[in-house]
Amino acid sequence: MAGSAGSLIMLALMFVLFYFLLIRPQQKRQKQVKQMQSDLQKGDHIITIGGMHATIHALDENTLILQVEDGTKLTYDRSAIREVVTQKA
Repeated sequence: MAGSAGSLIMLALMFVLFYFLLIRPQQKRQKQVKQMQSDLQKGDHIITIGGMHATIHALDENTLILQVEDGTKLTYDRSAIREVVTQKA
């Protein structure tokens, strides 16, 4: 009986540790990415998840039109944006 209670406590402690070391930071990061993607504006210099550097030419609720260095315009989903850069690369 005492052994099973100890095992149960250890299992609970492992779950709490797992939550604070892995799950919680991941949820926090996902929330930051969602916020960044919703705050995108025309003229922002961005990097896509594929590594393409571009400038936002136009945007709507779910998609963006990106302009690359040679003037080509491409349409991407908002979820494809990895980060906004402060300096044009």
